[in-house]
Amino acid sequence: MAAYTPATKLRRRRGLFRLIQVAWRDTRALLREFRWPLITFLLATVGLGLIYGELVVAAGHQRLPWYELPYIMFALMILEAPTDIPHEPYLLIFWYAMPPIALFIVGRGVADFGRLFFDRSGRRTAWQEALVSTMRHHTIVLGIGHVGLKVTRALVGMGFEVVAVDTVFTPEKEAALRSMDVPLILGDGRTVAALQKANLAEADALLICTSQDTVNLEMVLRARDLNPDIRIVARMGDTQFAAQMRNFLGVADVLSSADIAAPLFAAATVGIEVTQTLTIHNRHYAMLRLNVAKRSSFDGRTIGSVQDRYDVDIVLHAQNDSAAEVHPDNAIVITPGDTLVIFAHLDMIKDLARLNRPNSRGG
Repeated sequence: MAAYTPATKLRRRRGLFRLIQVAWRDTRALLREFRWPLITFLLATVGLGLIYGELVVAAGHQRLPWYELPYIMFALMILEAPTDIPHEPYLLIFWYAMPPIALFIVGRGVADFGRLFFDRSGRRTAWQEALVSTMRHHTIVLGIGHVGLKVTRALVGMGFEVVAVDTVFTPEKEAALRSMDVPLILGDGRTVAALQKANLAEADALLICTSQDTVNLEMVLRARDLNPDIRIVARMGDTQFAAQMRNFLGVADVLSSADIAAPLFAAATVGIEVTQTLTIHNRHYAMLRLNVAKRSSFDGRTIGSVQDRYDVDIVLHAQNDSAAEVHPDNAIVITPGDTLVIFAHLDMIKDLARLNRPNSRGG
């Protein structure tokens, strides 16, 4: 059982405070749905009650206490006469007008309630929007397709708070996002309304994951206009288009599907897994994972000698079933079956694959 630390207590308090905020904002939204029946009821009981009280005085009767007037109007609505029927026509009209007003209020309220009861998705959407309105320093993912869903899952796994935005949500998408406690905003990410519902002004980052370059460009322009300081990462299919967005639109990173996939496919053909690629000062690097083959150039050598000889950096070493060691000691001897994670220039993939072949010792 996890220890109940002060940090845990603080997180729970913050979670409770957020829940109260969400409930309050959702209640306000619900009251807005019933605003016309409520406004009509208040006007009929309080407003008409005050008028009725003044007309009673004008008719020569004793002034009624102001706090009784709303009750009198309500009693007339439900056909419960609080006093004897007056003889003055301008007072008598209240006795006949209040029951139809009550029917309007009840009818309109029942209709609104029925609409909300049967439109469960609408209520769920309102709750989600109320929840997002309380979030700060979150990450927005636009486009919850195959890529967007994987990106969302990765972000949640890293501990980020995420808001998902898309024009259409299938039951499968909703179930997947609900399992990750990721709120859904239904809307077009190119519109101000959708971005405001996603609370773009308070977000730290925006990830644009749709497969259409022109749509992604529109989203970048709209988001940059609403929040000039937000960090934007966009997916692009066209490599040249991606470079232009990075250089001229202030996008932190533009990920081209072709650029990402190419080294992965190339490395797979020679039996090496590329786990990450990056570009620094126009030089391409990769994080590679390989299993050491018997009688390969790595077999029997130390971590330090491999790094020095081949100008690579071994950032992780795992031997048999033992725990993996990050930044392993240079004196460790590499044996067949060991797993190495190597940081190297991208053009080293072919050479590393050759060096890991059996009978390549001395390479």
